[in-house]
Amino acid sequence: MAKQAPQAVLTLSRALLAGTVVAGLTLAACARAPSASTGDPSLSASVPQAAPGSTLANMEAWAARYRSAPNRDNAIGYAQALRANDQQAQAVAVLQEQMLKMPKDTAIASAYGKALAANGDFDQALRVVRAANSLTNPDWRLLSAEGAILDQLGDSAGARSAYSTALKIAPGEPTLLNNLALSYLLTNDLARAEATLRQAVASPRANSRMRQNLALVLGLQGKFAEADQVARQELSPEQAEANVAYLKSMLAQQNTWRQIKQTDKTKPAG
Repeated sequence: MAKQAPQAVLTLSRALLAGTVVAGLTLAACARAPSASTGDPSLSASVPQAAPGSTLANMEAWAARYRSAPNRDNAIGYAQALRANDQQAQAVAVLQEQMLKMPKDTAIASAYGKALAANGDFDQALRVVRAANSLTNPDWRLLSAEGAILDQLGDSAGARSAYSTALKIAPGEPTLLNNLALSYLLTNDLARAEATLRQAVASPRANSRMRQNLALVLGLQGKFAEADQVARQELSPEQAEANVAYLKSMLAQQNTWRQIKQTDKTKPAG
């Protein structure tokens, strides 16, 4: 088993769909490279707060809320809580039911598309968000969801085109800037990722996930002092120090493998 990551290490949900995105910010079990967390614009409903890290308690709170009032906001919140508890198929089922009730609702379509992608159904996810959008009056949230899905499919150019169009509709929107930055992160363009995240966190509407994404990108560039400073705004000093220590060890391991590969390349053949 790999070295265990600190419980509060900057994880940022794999595949941009926390929805990417984005979602709890902890790594559990075996350590792995941090992945990216989106700021999900479709999840604006008030969330019943559970104890930190208690995804099961949060899911149960949303389940009770959804059973008492199965409306759009509660469906979106419940689906997000299900996804955070790794119940992707159930999240899809909840949102699919809402799509049947409100096929033109862009918030439901955005959340449904992300849930489908998180469940591995990328083609259907794209069909959902594209069908729900309008060519004459496009919704930036659906374009953001489309970009996140395309990034998971490895289509960085298509994803960034979607984000660019969305930013023309909603200039300076921090969730869009966050997702664009994470698109750069996926292709290892750390300088652009950092610059774009700085724009995102400068917004008064920036959230904790975006600031932790910035700390991650700073750490991946070896800017550990600044990464620690940013992380301390969101985490306890002990958690921030653990995150930075983990990033340092991860980068040191990567550098060791690069040195081994370089040595192998320079060895004479035979």
